[in-house]
Amino acid sequence: MPLALEVKQQILAKNQIHKTDTGSPEVQIALLSGRLVQLNEHFKAHKMDHASRKGLLTMVARRRRLLTYLRKNDPERYKSVLVKLGIRH
Repeated sequence: MPLALEVKQQILAKNQIHKTDTGSPEVQIALLSGRLVQLNEHFKAHKMDHASRKGLLTMVARRRRLLTYLRKNDPERYKSVLVKLGIRH
């Protein structure tokens, strides 16, 4: 279940480093976080949807790997992403 186009564009606008940035770790983490929030809402209504739960776990792992990469290579950007997205308060 992909994000709606308007939501995706808003996430991109908030997290882009430059106008055409769609692949930086910050943008990828923000998009994954948006999809994770959407899936969490889905699971409130559909508790037994195990196939989607597997996809959720895959996305969580991908976001964790991106955050680890960012923490190792640029700690300041890592901290700013955590604050901006409200991850690990």
